[in-house]
Amino acid sequence: MKDQLVKALALEGRVRLYLVRSTDLVEEARNRFDLNPTPTAALGRVLSVASIMGAMLKDSHEMLTININSGGPLGQIVVDAYPNGDVRGFVSNPLAEADSLNNGHLNVGAIVGNAGTLTVTKDLHMEDNWSGTVALQSGEIGEDFAYYFTLSEQTPTAVSVGVKVEPGGQVKAAGAMVLQMMPDATDTDISICEHVLSGLKPMSTIMEEYDDSDLSALAKDMFEDANVLSVQDVAFSCPCSKEKTERVLSSIAPGELQEMIDEDHGAEVTCNFCNTTYQFSEEELQKILDENLKNLAETKELEDSVDSGRRD
Repeated sequence: MKDQLVKALALEGRVRLYLVRSTDLVEEARNRFDLNPTPTAALGRVLSVASIMGAMLKDSHEMLTININSGGPLGQIVVDAYPNGDVRGFVSNPLAEADSLNNGHLNVGAIVGNAGTLTVTKDLHMEDNWSGTVALQSGEIGEDFAYYFTLSEQTPTAVSVGVKVEPGGQVKAAGAMVLQMMPDATDTDISICEHVLSGLKPMSTIMEEYDDSDLSALAKDMFEDANVLSVQDVAFSCPCSKEKTERVLSSIAPGELQEMIDEDHGAEVTCNFCNTTYQFSEEELQKILDENLKNLAETKELEDSVDSGRRD
C-alpha cells in the first residue's frame, strides 16, 4: 500500500496520535541522492517526522523547515514540509557511513552527531517566521524531536521513527509515530500511553507488518477508542521547476550571465532539495540577459526622469 499519514485522537480526545508510512518517499530520496545506507536512515527519519509536522500546520499556504546541524560526518540535514503531505530534503554528505552498528542497527547517531542543534522554522505567513531551536540529545532523531516538542512547543511528546534498509541499499520499510498529551490529559492517560509505548515494536518493523493495511487499523490497535480524523497521502515532492530556476538566473548580475555565455556556453543548475538538474542553453541565457539589460535600462530611465522632475 502507498505511503499515508493518519491523524487520530484517543482516550476521549486527551491524546493526539499521528502515524505515517513513508517507505516510498524515503526510497525516492535515496535514489535521488544516491545515499549510502546510514544517510538514508538519517534523512528518512527526518523526512518521516517532518511529514507529520507539516500535517500539524493549519493553513495550506504554510510550511516549515527543519535544520539539523551538528558537525558530524553527515553534515547538515535540511528538510521542508508542507500541509498537503509533501516533503523534500537533503544531507550535506550522502556518502557518510558509520564504522560500527548501534545494537545491530544502522548507527545514525554516529554520523549525525549530538553536539549541535535542531531548529524548526515555520513560515506562517506572518510578519516574522516562528523559530524554535533545541540542543541535540543523541543524534538518533526520535529522541531529538521528542525533546524539541516537549521543550520548544511545550507539548509532552513521544516520538518513534525507523527506517529499515536492505543489504542492497533499498528501503524496505520506513515510518514514524508522534504521540502527544493534550493539556487535559490525566495521570491515568499518561500511564495508559506509557503501557502502549512500552509494548511497541521498532517502527520499521511495525510498518513492515502494516505494509498492506490502512494505518487507521494501527491506530485502533494501539488505542481501542481511537477516533481517526483524517487519512492523507505523503510523498517526496519538490516545487522547483525550470521556470522558477530561470527566475533565479534572472537575479544574477549581467556580467556573471555574460561570463556563463562566453565561457561555459550555457548553464547547469541543480536543486539542492531534490537533485533535479535544469539545463540552459547559450541562447536561453542570452534571452535572460537581454531581458535583464532591458529592465535595467527602463529602471534607469525612470530614475533619471524622477531626478529631473525633482530638479525642476
